[in-house]
Amino acid sequence: MTSGTGKVVNLGGKGSSLSSASVFQVSTSLSRLSIDSSTKISSSSKTPLPKQPLNPNSQFSLPDYLTPLEFRASLLVFLKKLISISLPNSSVAAEKLLGVLNSPGSCSITAEDCEFLNPFAGFCDVNACVLYGVCALLDHRWAALLGVVDAVAALSIEALGGDIVSSNINLLIDSGDGLSDKDEVGVASDLKVFLNGSKLVGKNQVKGYSVQDLDVIPETHGLFRLISRTLHAKSRVFLNSLTAGSGIVVLLASFADGILKLGESSWGRSSLVVGSLGNNEALSFITRFVEMFKAECPGIDRLKEVYSSALAAKSGGDNLKFVHDIFILSDLVGTIFSWEATAAFISLTLISGADIFNAKGNVAVVEATNNVGADNSKANEKKQQKEKKKNKVAFGKGTTAFMQYLQDRLQLTASGDIETWVQQFLSILDLKDPGYISLLEKIKDIVDSNDSRRLPKLPKGTRDFAKEQMTVREKAFSIISKVFKKHGATALDTPVFEMRETLMGKYGEDSKLIYDLADQGGELCSLRYDLTVPFARYVAMNGLTSFKRYQIAKVYRRDNPSKGRYREFYQCDFDIAGKFEKMGPDFEVIKILTELLDELKIGDYEVKLNHRKLLDGMLYICGVPPEKFRTICSSIDKLDKQPFEQIRKEMVEEKGLSTETADRIGTFVKNRGHPLELLSELKQEGSEFVKNKEASEALDELEILFEALEKSKCIDKVVFDLSLARGLDYYTGVIYEAVFKGATQVGSIAAGGRYDKLIEMFGTKEVPAIGVSLGIERVFTIMEQIQKEQNQTVRATETQVLVSILGDNLSLAAELASECWAAGLNTEYLVNKRVTKHFDRAKDSKIPWMVIVGDPKVSEGMVKLKNLEANKEEEIPRSQIVEELSKHLSNTSS
Repeated sequence: MTSGTGKVVNLGGKGSSLSSASVFQVSTSLSRLSIDSSTKISSSSKTPLPKQPLNPNSQFSLPDYLTPLEFRASLLVFLKKLISISLPNSSVAAEKLLGVLNSPGSCSITAEDCEFLNPFAGFCDVNACVLYGVCALLDHRWAALLGVVDAVAALSIEALGGDIVSSNINLLIDSGDGLSDKDEVGVASDLKVFLNGSKLVGKNQVKGYSVQDLDVIPETHGLFRLISRTLHAKSRVFLNSLTAGSGIVVLLASFADGILKLGESSWGRSSLVVGSLGNNEALSFITRFVEMFKAECPGIDRLKEVYSSALAAKSGGDNLKFVHDIFILSDLVGTIFSWEATAAFISLTLISGADIFNAKGNVAVVEATNNVGADNSKANEKKQQKEKKKNKVAFGKGTTAFMQYLQDRLQLTASGDIETWVQQFLSILDLKDPGYISLLEKIKDIVDSNDSRRLPKLPKGTRDFAKEQMTVREKAFSIISKVFKKHGATALDTPVFEMRETLMGKYGEDSKLIYDLADQGGELCSLRYDLTVPFARYVAMNGLTSFKRYQIAKVYRRDNPSKGRYREFYQCDFDIAGKFEKMGPDFEVIKILTELLDELKIGDYEVKLNHRKLLDGMLYICGVPPEKFRTICSSIDKLDKQPFEQIRKEMVEEKGLSTETADRIGTFVKNRGHPLELLSELKQEGSEFVKNKEASEALDELEILFEALEKSKCIDKVVFDLSLARGLDYYTGVIYEAVFKGATQVGSIAAGGRYDKLIEMFGTKEVPAIGVSLGIERVFTIMEQIQKEQNQTVRATETQVLVSILGDNLSLAAELASECWAAGLNTEYLVNKRVTKHFDRAKDSKIPWMVIVGDPKVSEGMVKLKNLEANKEEEIPRSQIVEELSKHLSNTSS
């Protein structure tokens, strides 16, 4: 009574349910069926009947046109429903059905048994059982076949030299408009993986087909994926429901449409590939294969005949005949795909130059011999090899792997006639074949393989941080946070994207660098350009009048990447909002900036400083119209990257200034020097800056600021520079920018300024504010270069102890490591028999201490404690490991 491979499908019991896979396993006798011992089935004829039967007129009879698989699947679903309800003598009925299903290949029951089962038929709804059982078989088959049919289609595309990959597939995959069907895109992507690297694609070496024949593949296969996924989701519900589901017929009607289109598409490709083989008298097996294809492969007419029969049955209300016809249609389509795979394999093998039949007409895949009967001398052999190498065809990486798998699995190097070989090929889509699982795994491996895909790459202007770099980053963030907190700031976090209206109009010409997001849910959003505008929005939304905050987070700019200049990068911001003593927040922010750069130990730097009112006064003095102040500031801001002559040309030719005005600006922006000294020059009697109201106010504010900076002993790091413009629109007062003066050219490493009007722009009262932002990515670039120049090594971990188990005792490792963890020791463990592995691990990770357990030279109950830095070791009792390690580590830290 056993069947299959010894696998058991259990019915009844807690949590028991049928799946499409288990229905297939039992129906094909690949698994044995059992009823859980905890299931209570009535064995008494006195058991009261349950509620009204589902179908009072139902008799137990199954249509004689059902295939063996359909019969057994229907019987299994009937049994599942039978043991789910309490009926008189249901245990006897269950045993009868169990006996049939556990008899391999059994697909009939006696008239006497049918009569016995009649009382149960109305309660279990035989018709529904047939529908659900066949539905489960269809679901299992095509859930498994979906990936394979894509692979087979890829073989045909390559055999035909189709140009689909260079046109519609790429357009489909790369559209990026959010409107593409994900199943269609999935098929296109898988085809691209199979055909990646093929030199045949786009050659169109086979005439007689239109691009449409191949372009429909993603749509046809993608739609069927969607239908199959829906069927799969519903099948389990249908199988385990005690009531009939009216939606199954509607769902199967869609399935029938999908399977017909799938079959028509496959047959069309098969015919084209077979037609390309022709009748080759020199290769008689091809002639025979073509004849077999024409005689035995189901054609379009046969598919439409069965499909029409299914529609007629549905129209006439015969749902059982309807689902049976779909099952037959499914079989036919599966057969067509097998023929397609066979034809494509033969075509590609011939294209490769290999002989797939020997002189006797038997199968034997061997190397090509271009000159049959020619002299087999070494010279001729070398010539043939050279010619063969020259003419070698490059197939797609995925199709090459698939072709090799087919040859290995079907053992095509073994002798056999064409009929035997075709039968072998036609079995590749047979789910009962023990090798089918390996076929699915191979397809998955190919699709998932990085070798077949384009190597992954990072988007421009982004970077990964390896473990050593993350160590430096975390150290830097710790220093920065410590400095910010020292000055009384509290942490704040804001969303990575904002409403587009929040960001627009705040950055001047730099607004073009904002990353806009696709419309989602009716909101227009953009990635944040900086942390200042989101901070201002937060203050305004929450009605704050005073706030000192810091934030370390990523920002995004659609910029041209360069050394130290990224599209995604961290900013470390410190801001003070509120009304305070004049220039007090300005002084503290610049003091914080110098503290940060000193603590990070990056080397020499300077903080360039200017005042926006002074800049506006300068532009007014030079004759620049007020409406052009901001755009001219944007040009001046480029002076650290471009010579003045280039900036002058931009101001004159692009922004409409006169040459006299531009030249006068040039005389002013060249002024830079020690803050107090240059300030004294600009405030001399008769200075044009003193006569201008805005410029005069700026000079007075700068005098207060510079005196405070001098008292705080950081003014030597500051340079008063009239060329500093900071093109952002929201600046209203002091502006500054830190520049690294070492060999590593990274541009500005920090910047900021006063923005008294920004918060007011969000519809609240004016809240003056000032802040500074550190571009940490550029700082990392400097720190990494310093490490490289000084040959500094960085520990990626803070591990203090390596518990080394010489052997394979994981439990012991878990015990010792857990004791160390509980004591607060940073610990790793390694279980390995080779001593060198342990020392290599400790050396590579720079772990200072090792606890070595299992050394045969060490006394029982003792372990070896080794100090790797001092190269000293000692034996200690196993019970004292934590105590000794804590003592040694405490001495080291002190």
